[in-house]
Amino acid sequence: MTQQQITPLTSSEIERYARHIILGEVGGPGQQKLKRARVLVVGAGGLGAPVLQYLAASGVGTLGVIDDDRVSLSNLQRQIIHSTELVGSPKVESAARAIAAINPHVTVEAHEMRLAPDNAADLVSRYHIVVDGSDNFDTRYMLADVCLEQKRPLVSAALGRFDGSVTTLMPYAVNAAGEPNPSYRDLFPTPPPPGLLPACAEAGVLGVLPGVIGTLQATEVIKLITGIGEPLVGRLLLYDALSSRFETIKYRARRP
Repeated sequence: MTQQQITPLTSSEIERYARHIILGEVGGPGQQKLKRARVLVVGAGGLGAPVLQYLAASGVGTLGVIDDDRVSLSNLQRQIIHSTELVGSPKVESAARAIAAINPHVTVEAHEMRLAPDNAADLVSRYHIVVDGSDNFDTRYMLADVCLEQKRPLVSAALGRFDGSVTTLMPYAVNAAGEPNPSYRDLFPTPPPPGLLPACAEAGVLGVLPGVIGTLQATEVIKLITGIGEPLVGRLLLYDALSSRFETIKYRARRP
């Protein structure tokens, strides 16, 4: 990116992001990268809520959010970006209002629609990084395939009743050893049979759990944008809330 394309941080932004800027690993250049970044969050529910809130607070310049659902009272136990007064409103509208209240420097691109094969590639291609906050396997597999095709990093997560997992997918690239990074289908070759894993509405979910997992997703996005740390590429991070335990499983690209 040329110097002409860089918009200086305003005095208000410098004060707002001061705790980032004094971090040697982030600094002013890292905050500029966050400001220029475009991130698409698929789903404004349990996972999408903390992702959107923390990325907005961190200064990601443009946040796209796609969701075709409306806020319901039963969402509020875990989808903390929404409020009681906005029950019945489109989730993308509710999320946009919350983001504006957190950080007026962030541009929100609201897509009130369902991600589908006929719109996924176009949407994904407009952003630098994609976050999967969906709650069904059809969307997860489609999104992973499209991100591979469009060469976009995908931060993917899933929730159980008391547990969750996070990984970062960049299967279009190679690792330090020159080996291809694994894809979502390397980790999960096929979806589980219908009905094997009950949905949140049937099985329930601990209200704070999406906050833990979604915050980990937001952390992965910030690492990818700023180039700090080691993203969870080829690693699946597992969290068990009942035992307060984290574990990491390594996985590889399957050989042809």
